[in-house]
Formats: sequence, C-alpha cells, structure tokens
Amino acid sequence: MNGFLGRYEHQMDEKGRVSLPSAFRRAVKGDRFVLLQWEPPYLTLFTPEVWGEVQARLVDFRKSERGAWHHVREILSTAVEVGPDKQGRILVPSWLQESANLGGTVLLNGNIDRIEIWDPATYDTTVRKAAGADLAQVAHRIFG
Repeated sequence: MNGFLGRYEHQMDEKGRVSLPSAFRRAVKGDRFVLLQWEPPYLTLFTPEVWGEVQARLVDFRKSERGAWHHVREILSTAVEVGPDKQGRILVPSWLQESANLGGTVLLNGNIDRIEIWDPATYDTTVRKAAGADLAQVAHRIFG
C-alpha cells in the first residue's frame, strides 16, 4: 500500500526530536525529507519525490508571476532538510516548533503524499471544526 495514512501521537523530546511512526518510515524510499510550514498552524513533511514536484511548481510560479520571487522566498525560508536518526526520529528546528506551537505531545497525520505535524489541540479545533457537518457529504462523494 502506498501513501501516508492515519494519525499518531508521539512525544517530542527536549531536543526537538520526534519519532516518525514505523508505518510512515516503511512508506518512504530513502531517508531524507523536506520539512516546512507553508500553511500555518502546522508543519508539512515532504518526501523527495513529492518535494521535487512542489519545487517544479515553485520555479514555474516564480517565472510566470510578476512579484512571485518574494512569495517563493518566504515559503522556502521555512524549509529545512531532515532525516531520521537510527531511532527513527527527526529533528524539528526550534523556530519551526514555535511557529507550529509544538511541544510535548505532537500529532503526526498522514495525508496521502505528505505527513503533517500538528499540536493535537490545534488539530482538534482546526480540522475537526472545519470538517464538521460537511464531512458526511464529502465522504459520500468520495466513497459513493
């Protein structure tokens, strides 16, 4: 099976390291990711393959839109390359931890081609509230 599925809660240690779920590690080819915050209030972890696609879109956007350079710069200024250590942990830089309000327990949410890293309380109030009553209608459109 391909893709990142499910949600997992793990403890972030005092150094800012968090374990990737073994199911997520098995779904990855290679050992490097790009971590960034392109949409607050959470972080996104991209595989090299998906990041390559995103990077190509960023280059196209930068070439085709007047003034896009600053937008691309701002997006990329939050990006870092990370790789799991021998225990399967990635290091989340402190400035990204602050930006996403991470500390203690963090939620790693599989989102098909990427992994999202959330503060669990923020996830509950943001995602569940936004999905709300529309979820049944959306689910019906997808699953039949």
